[in-house]
Amino acid sequence: MSKARTSPWRSAAAHAVLIAYTAVALFPVLVIIINSFKTRQGIFRSPLSLPNAETFSLIGYETVLAQGDFFLYFQNSMIVTVVSLFCVLLFGAMAAFALAEYRFRGNSLMGLYLALGIMIPIRLGTVAILQLMVASGLVNTLTALILVYTAQGLPLAVFILSEFMRQVSDDLKNAGRIDGLSEYRIFFRLVLPLVRPAMATVAVFTMIPIWNDLWFPLILAPAEETKTITLGAQVFIGQFVTNWNAVLAALSLAILPVLILYLIFSRQLIRGITAGAVK
Repeated sequence: MSKARTSPWRSAAAHAVLIAYTAVALFPVLVIIINSFKTRQGIFRSPLSLPNAETFSLIGYETVLAQGDFFLYFQNSMIVTVVSLFCVLLFGAMAAFALAEYRFRGNSLMGLYLALGIMIPIRLGTVAILQLMVASGLVNTLTALILVYTAQGLPLAVFILSEFMRQVSDDLKNAGRIDGLSEYRIFFRLVLPLVRPAMATVAVFTMIPIWNDLWFPLILAPAEETKTITLGAQVFIGQFVTNWNAVLAALSLAILPVLILYLIFSRQLIRGITAGAVK
């Protein structure tokens, strides 16, 4: 009886916490989007109010579309992010499957070596990376960014996916081997569908740093034809004057892919984060 009485209360409390967390997380995003439709005076006089007939303006979006090639920047960011995510998930899942499935001498050391990238920031090797890209002729190319972001995301992907792949039933994999499936088919047909929540978790946590990064695009690909959307938005930020209308409009447009990805993978993301937390 007591369990039946407390269950609705716990459900209501969980929903209240979820609503509060969502409101806190989305509040800065909403402020940016709201102010992107205001005049400069409206932004500074009442940043938290909705635009009205006096403060409403599309000057920020008009400036973004008129100055620079925003659609090219957006396309470059999409190419770099999508290709990097594909490489991180594919190679990370393969490495995690090998570490989780096959026992060999040095297995633990290999796992520790791959996980070191989580503790050692890749930006510490910026000078060496730049020298390597110059020697390879990859400066001012999207390939340089893809290679760097793939190397940046692999340690976390291997660390997370290997733990999930160890939980996949050995009986299921052995049954596949008895049926004549190759190791590649076991990996793609049996294992990957079962670790889909973990894949979504890795995808979300990998995409956001790539999409928002300014450091490596500025160092490795600052040319006009290879600028990403984050680097392209810096055009409106000057040393003495900042065009806040254009900056907020560019940020609002840049937020859309992240929100779309979250809406697509939100259920899988929550399952991946909370897997094993509740028995």
